[in-house]
Amino acid sequence: MFQAVRPYVDAAGIDDPVVCYQGAVVAEPATGKFLRHVPIPLELAREALGSLDGWPVNCYVDDELYVAEHTEESRAYAGFQDIEVHAVGPLLDWLEEPPTKLVVVGEPTRLDRLEVEMKERFGPRMFISKSLPFFLEFANAEVSKGSGLAFLAEHLGFAQARTLGVGDGENDRELLDWSGYAVAVENAHPSLLRRADLVIPGPDEEGVAQLIESYLELESQ
Repeated sequence: MFQAVRPYVDAAGIDDPVVCYQGAVVAEPATGKFLRHVPIPLELAREALGSLDGWPVNCYVDDELYVAEHTEESRAYAGFQDIEVHAVGPLLDWLEEPPTKLVVVGEPTRLDRLEVEMKERFGPRMFISKSLPFFLEFANAEVSKGSGLAFLAEHLGFAQARTLGVGDGENDRELLDWSGYAVAVENAHPSLLRRADLVIPGPDEEGVAQLIESYLELESQ
């Protein structure tokens, strides 16, 4: 969510647009304006909600988070992202606008099975991927971190061949595939490690910070 990203952007003093919502949104930090917004078509989102009956679903509309009712999962997610969650009753009855994305929160092994089922059902009509082991995300078929980065590259005028992408999760595959140079952290999903031109240390050793500092050092020479 842009509202979840914004405190970090403000703290870092970043003025350039940021890619949010798995690539469905590219937003300007200063104004909050969405330069790109590719939501899930309403009827497709409603079909997905119908197929997820019984699962706790997060629904994102206008950069706000809605759930059918407050649950242990929604409270955990709200705490993880430090955002407000709005309980609105059955989402299928409530939803009247195309949502930016849907997220199912659950136990990782059960979500693995659900991911297979949903990909079989929706095929190329939706982008479906895990972000973290306990989040299964649904987005417009045109959406990925790769497509969001491609939009940003065109908007800001930087070349794909000179773009370095860093990832760790299942939903970073397209990001690494699009980037001219692909970097995975050592604890990344196996599919990312296979794609990577370089593997760096994980979060405990601040591998991404080491990478950025090394680049800045080279640039200053």
